[in-house]
Amino acid sequence: NLSSFLFCAISLACAQIRSYTPPYHHTTTTMMFYNSLRLSPSSPLLLVRSFASSSSLMEQQRHGTTILCVRKGNQVCLMGDGMVSQGSMIVKPNAVKLRRINDTTLVGFAGSTADAFTLLERLESKLDEYPGQLARSCVELAKGWRTDKYLRRLEASLIVADATVSLELTGNGDVLESHDGVLGVGSGSPYAIAAARALMDQEHLTAEEITRKAMKVAADMCVYTNTEFMVETIEAIVDKKPAQT
Repeated sequence: NLSSFLFCAISLACAQIRSYTPPYHHTTTTMMFYNSLRLSPSSPLLLVRSFASSSSLMEQQRHGTTILCVRKGNQVCLMGDGMVSQGSMIVKPNAVKLRRINDTTLVGFAGSTADAFTLLERLESKLDEYPGQLARSCVELAKGWRTDKYLRRLEASLIVADATVSLELTGNGDVLESHDGVLGVGSGSPYAIAAARALMDQEHLTAEEITRKAMKVAADMCVYTNTEFMVETIEAIVDKKPAQT
């Protein structure tokens, strides 16, 4: 009868779902959910919810880009590709992922656009609060990003550079300064960073030329990176003092 058929169908679905292991952080969220509702871990309602939410999470993570920053001599170059993807579909090939703040600071971002602009606004306010102190402004932003209940949900990575220092900011509270003048974020950044470091000892190449060659390598290897490059450059201070945090 109909009730027996439905029971068999639900049992089969639950058996298939039970074999799926969701990511750790999502498992933690799910445990909190069923604890609040006093559900058992093997409850069909919990298993169906876990599977659906985890599938949605995996879809959201399927995006990428490449942002690369190279500091060499008296020049700082920040470059990014223009691809915006949603799953396996290219939404836009020429998006602008670089910004200038007060003509003295360059910012490049990877991840959610809305989240990146939210962080950019926070960074601008920190620079207004601590003018001329990029490192301190980034540390204060990272502290808020890590501890604020709203900001900690933002999914983006930033590269920030001025005449004296280049920094990478992540949602884990990291503020990283490169030891060799090369920084990168995004899905193609490992290829771009490796290529840029290999070219840094070429005396005849400027920072912009190194960045462009490295980004071309990343575009050839990363399916989420194209050759519609956007570039911003500023003059660097060669003999700088260590960043004060």
